[in-house]
Amino acid sequence: MPVSNLSLVERIARIIAARVVSINANGDDPSAAARVDESWRYYRSDALSVIRTLREPDPAMAEAGDVAMWERMVGAALAEAEAEAHPS
Repeated sequence: MPVSNLSLVERIARIIAARVVSINANGDDPSAAARVDESWRYYRSDALSVIRTLREPDPAMAEAGDVAMWERMVGAALAEAEAEAHPS
């Protein structure tokens, strides 16, 4: 299975930022990559809200896989985000 080199929070925040600025979604920029690079951090709290919502799988997800594993994976993403927000 491929593994991303970006955190889940960053990936979701980048998607939200792209939807705001890219002409391919709701924005007006035909080449939005640089704007997404500059602005994704502003959407970090939105991304965290999405991840928190995913803590509990829906019935189809639960039937398809291991619920305990899913909860640990989402919990790990949230713990990583917390560590990034408050480095020691």
